[in-house]
Amino acid sequence: MLVFWKQNLVFLAVPKTGTTAIEGALAPKAAMVMRDPPQIKHAPVYRYRRFFKPLFVQAGGKEPEIMAVVRDPVDWLGSWYRYRSRDDLIGHPNSTRDISFDDFVLEYCKGKPADFANVGSQAKFVLDGDGNMGIDHLFRYEDQSLLIAFLEARLDVTLDLKRLNVSPSKPTPLSPAVAARLREKRSIEFEVWDMAGRQSLI
Repeated sequence: MLVFWKQNLVFLAVPKTGTTAIEGALAPKAAMVMRDPPQIKHAPVYRYRRFFKPLFVQAGGKEPEIMAVVRDPVDWLGSWYRYRSRDDLIGHPNSTRDISFDDFVLEYCKGKPADFANVGSQAKFVLDGDGNMGIDHLFRYEDQSLLIAFLEARLDVTLDLKRLNVSPSKPTPLSPAVAARLREKRSIEFEVWDMAGRQSLI
């Protein structure tokens, strides 16, 4: 999480959406940088509203605007899958080293997935408890030009985002049947990504 106090903007960091690169580029400009623990660094909107928003409103007298980035659900899962295939997780319950991407996605579709596929939800990150969008400016990871243009204009900076915390290279082929099951079981993830295409234009 990054807080830009003077610009009245809070950046909520959805995991696996390039947030480490954004943090690296914008940390010097931020009034507050929440790096640890992960529960704070990657605080979803419901946690932000419960713990941080009251503090910020009390201190500043107005509610900061919130921005976030979401990624195409299949690519997002692919990033998690590759990230958990790294050498230091071999033998760990989170490891995907010997699991196919199809099996990873099928496990993710379950109500209570196994540890290796328990990676959370972009939808739950950005929606409030009533299922409404809780982000003022929601961008697609795939549309970096729009994201950068917004940040440069809002924060009066010039950005050159570096690739940081990159997942290992590993093929992520997804069969049509599994792709269809993912869209059926986790349709809200695709709905949120579709919202991002419109929300970022606000």
